[in-house]
Amino acid sequence: EVQLVESGGGLVQPGGSLRLSCAASGFTFSIYAMSWVRQAPGKGLEWVSAIGSDGASTSYVGSVKGRFTISRDNAKNTLYLQMNSLKPEDTAVYYCAKDTQGERLLDGYDYWGQGTQVTVSS
Repeated sequence: EVQLVESGGGLVQPGGSLRLSCAASGFTFSIYAMSWVRQAPGKGLEWVSAIGSDGASTSYVGSVKGRFTISRDNAKNTLYLQMNSLKPEDTAVYYCAKDTQGERLLDGYDYWGQGTQVTVSS
């Protein structure tokens, strides 16, 4: 079955960095666009970043541009999110999600990981 497993979250101070990973299995990873979506405490889901199937196309929500970098290694079936210059407002559970049609629509993600907690606090 399809499985997405996030890892790499943790507690960091403002200005710190984390690298999230999402290990994918159960589908042909290399032909699907992928996204990172987050949910802050008491808030709804917020799309963060997306990457095309071959990694050539990337996009970000404005609040993370210049700080986060999405990437993928199709040979390893793994999606990454490098997060630098972290801010307290980045605190959230981060999910990776499989995009059925590469349209970055919340109702277009058919599979989600379990999420990994990122906490940015001094």
